[in-house]
Amino acid sequence: MVTSTKIKKSEIQPGLAKSYVVGDIKIVICNIGNEYYAIEDICSHDDGELVLGESKLTETCQIECPRHGARFDVKTGEAKRMPAIAPIRTHNVRVLNDELEIEITE
Repeated sequence: MVTSTKIKKSEIQPGLAKSYVVGDIKIVICNIGNEYYAIEDICSHDDGELVLGESKLTETCQIECPRHGARFDVKTGEAKRMPAIAPIRTHNVRVLNDELEIEITE
């Protein structure tokens, strides 16, 4: 099943990640120099949320889990630092003028 939602680009400032709920899925939208990426909001190490509201991204385009320090590449979902070893899902993002269309495949 595919679900999509639209989010205003202005809601996510460069260098930040913001969490959203789309249907039953928690996602994080990341803004890296006005390029946008969507990842699932679940750490593959302990199934906890990666972002509580809004969070800063690291200088290497990664997001860090607030509990145990695992890191994930926001472009690919790849686990970059222990204790996480499994990747997280990414979702398609299309830029439509002042909105982002996020496509979530379940």
